[in-house]
Amino acid sequence: MPTAPELRSEIISEYAMHDGDVGSPQVQIALLTQRIAELSGHLREHRKDFHSRRGLLAMVSRRNRLLRYLAKKDRQAYLDTIGKLGLRK
Repeated sequence: MPTAPELRSEIISEYAMHDGDVGSPQVQIALLTQRIAELSGHLREHRKDFHSRRGLLAMVSRRNRLLRYLAKKDRQAYLDTIGKLGLRK
């Protein structure tokens, strides 16, 4: 399993629209999805960690807002992104 910086750069290179793109909605959604998955695993083991649970809910909300924005701006990019990430089946 790659380390965190390597995994982050892999995700950015996969979802980037052009070289140096780290701020597009697709990249932000992919990075948030990866962080949400990591934190979900942590919370399965540490069920009473309510501070991390609050952070997880904030990340899920942020990802949801980005997905709504992307759906309004570019429907095809939205469909491609949720298809690649396996969201909203």
